Amino acid sequence: MSRILLVDDDILLTELISEYLSAEGLIVHAVHDGEAGVKAVNEQSYDVVILDSMMPKMSGLDVLKTIRSTSHIPVIMLTAKGDDIDRIIGLEMGADDYVPKPCTPRELLARINAILRRTQSKAESTIENKEITVGALCLSSSKRQVSFNDKPLDLTSTEFNLLEVLVKHAGQVVSKETLSEEALERKLVKFDRSIDVHISSIRHKLGMPELIQTVRGLGYQYIVE
Repeated sequence: MSRILLVDDDILLTELISEYLSAEGLIVHAVHDGEAGVKAVNEQSYDVVILDSMMPKMSGLDVLKTIRSTSHIPVIMLTAKGDDIDRIIGLEMGADDYVPKPCTPRELLARINAILRRTQSKAESTIENKEITVGALCLSSSKRQVSFNDKPLDLTSTEFNLLEVLVKHAGQVVSKETLSEEALERKLVKFDRSIDVHISSIRHKLGMPELIQTVRGLGYQYIVE
């Protein structure tokens, strides 16, 4: 059973979400401030962290920064509806996804399940197991590891998935709709900038941003060297 850490100071909301997710077969541990969230991640093993952006003692962004200094555990941020600044900053700091509040437990479950499917081992699939090499980049789907110029890239789970889709179609334009459906396992939502932010982060980590080109009005293309 997958273990979920829920970090949110809204006790009634955490009780509602915990009850719903538990009924769906997930093990949920809830804490109600940022410091307790960091402590829980350091002391126990979880598959996904659900993290509110506004909390006492430590903000959600500070918690995310602390988690990302030591762990690649997938993190879903809960952000105030319409709060694009916190949303973008969270993605830039390594959040895998976000859900605007107020949200329904059903929507949150869908995002969790999408992340769990993406991060669970795909070793049984021959297609997924093969390594992909494009120029100086080598990507192993089964190990979920990427190297560039023989140096490992420190990617989040979502960044890995997006880069994997791009290199599988290297030399071709991949639409944002396809990236959303194949890498995030959800339909692209109008005005959703999460893919753009993740791509920007991948470019930075590659050190050669020109390898991923924006094709205006169409999508992104990984350039074959």
